[in-house]
Amino acid sequence: MSAPAYGVGIGWRPEIAGYVAALPGLRFTEVVAESLHVHDPLPEALAELLTRGVRVVPHGVKLSLGGAEPIADARAVHLARCAELLDAPLVSEHIAFVRAGGVEAGHLLPVPRTREAVEAIVANVRRAEAALGGVPLALEPIAALFDWPDPELTEAQFLTEILDRTGCRLLLDIANVHANARNRDESPAALLDELPLERIAYVHVAGGEERGGFYHDTHTHPTPPQVLTLIKDLCARTTPPALMLERDGDYPPAAELTAELDAIAEAAGWPAIT
Repeated sequence: MSAPAYGVGIGWRPEIAGYVAALPGLRFTEVVAESLHVHDPLPEALAELLTRGVRVVPHGVKLSLGGAEPIADARAVHLARCAELLDAPLVSEHIAFVRAGGVEAGHLLPVPRTREAVEAIVANVRRAEAALGGVPLALEPIAALFDWPDPELTEAQFLTEILDRTGCRLLLDIANVHANARNRDESPAALLDELPLERIAYVHVAGGEERGGFYHDTHTHPTPPQVLTLIKDLCARTTPPALMLERDGDYPPAAELTAELDAIAEAAGWPAIT
């Protein structure tokens, strides 16, 4: 197996900035783009990571690439400015919509797997790329608690067509693969077999919980054993550039975060960063 470009990382959040800064082997992290104020200096702790040579990727959550309406140019410009401030090798966003008719959903919502939706996403990606000015864009399929009826494409076909049409990279969330397979009663391994894994830019890892008969991708629980197994399966197929733990609340003690990062590295067969 070839060595990963960046190894295991963890998402930068102000609440755990000190912990992230203290990780001796950290080479890659991600920051939520909408949390940055692009007309102000970067947070000092984040700027210090850049001086250490840690690569930082801005991750958008509100562009609404999957919406039927054109994306707001100001949001795309904000994402581009984040990439410029961070000297980012790429940016990432979701295949989802978050608003319609001026109403904010406050959540990442799934897109119908139709050819009409593909056309809308491709058009919005082109609009975003015009603002990004050549910075590569990676697209992340979301975890969904429901699917729209009458799909015209399987998930793998839908994602592959979007990637082929846009030339974008794939941000594969392996926890979302688990969540969707569990909620649809499908095989996660089958999806991995059908996706263009050579297009992976990096991989998200996160925790969740079973509740009300569904698996919820919470980002506030530890990575479950099933997701660690999927990491092992994925890394047996390909070597993604990086695996990045997402934690967005209910932060555990440092020792627990360290154990989780070590478990992710062990599942991948990669060196620990702790």
